[in-house]
Amino acid sequence: MQPRNLNPQTESKLKITETNLTTIIEFILLGFSDIPKFHRFLFGLFLLIYVIILLGNGIIILIIRVDSTLQTSMYFFLSNFSFLEICYVTVTLPRMLMDLWTLKGTISFFACAAQMFLFLTLGAIECYLLAVMAYDRYVAICNPLHYPLIMNHKVCIQLVAGCWISGIPVAIGQTYQIFSLPFCGSNQVNHFFCDIPPVLKLACGDTFVNEMLVYIFGILFVPVPFVLILGSYSRIISTILKLPSKTGRTKAFSTCSSHLIVVVLFYGSATITYLKPKSNQYEGTDKLLSLFYTILTPMCNPLIYSLRNKDVTEALRKVLPRLLALCGN
Repeated sequence: MQPRNLNPQTESKLKITETNLTTIIEFILLGFSDIPKFHRFLFGLFLLIYVIILLGNGIIILIIRVDSTLQTSMYFFLSNFSFLEICYVTVTLPRMLMDLWTLKGTISFFACAAQMFLFLTLGAIECYLLAVMAYDRYVAICNPLHYPLIMNHKVCIQLVAGCWISGIPVAIGQTYQIFSLPFCGSNQVNHFFCDIPPVLKLACGDTFVNEMLVYIFGILFVPVPFVLILGSYSRIISTILKLPSKTGRTKAFSTCSSHLIVVVLFYGSATITYLKPKSNQYEGTDKLLSLFYTILTPMCNPLIYSLRNKDVTEALRKVLPRLLALCGN
């Protein structure tokens, strides 16, 4: 079946240049080409979301650095998480904004591979960092007397470093095994970035082994950290319910609720996208789910952590007037 035609500004043919060593392929990211009348509206909407993500997460990083009351392991992990969110959306969103503005979705073979590698690496880091944040809350609530000793600064740095390093080898392997496949059919990626499922659909020949590797990768970096999070929170909830004071139970729940909301938003959409059965019927649904964990969750995170966290709200009240005064000068 021939790929469907696009408007003249986005139409491009498969370009293959054979050399002695490699084949260079140019892909087309279809993105939201099926709704061309809304391109300018979507550009403005996603630009606004990107600015909110940068400002929101940037402000959280700033207040954690300048406010002495937030110099704890919990907020150390939160600042790393906010920085990760900025990196995570920057891999996909600026590219999508450029495609919406220019109405051209062309992306080179190597740029597509680089985008997939960075996206997989940062996604794996986020999964494990969320698990580390759950472990931190477990130690703080279930073992409070030993919390400063267990979660000392050295341990926190080691845990964060482990999270940032853990995803790189698997992401390299995943990206290599997908882009080493031959691509001889359509070059149109039915997505707004180079994600595994839509790119893998364009590969020629039998891709069963590659699909199995994708599932293995998904199991390692989605359910395993999620099970660790569930284990931590089952112990946390059990401990909280045993607290004699209602005020103590409320305070303990409030320190965990923000993290739980973020976990549900991120893992829920990512799990459905990567571990559901393969089907061509719900490609539009896949795009919407991808928007949740690539764009909407990073946008909501600063709001979730600031509105539901009294320490962050109080620090924000102290720091914001100083920032506004500096901007005024």
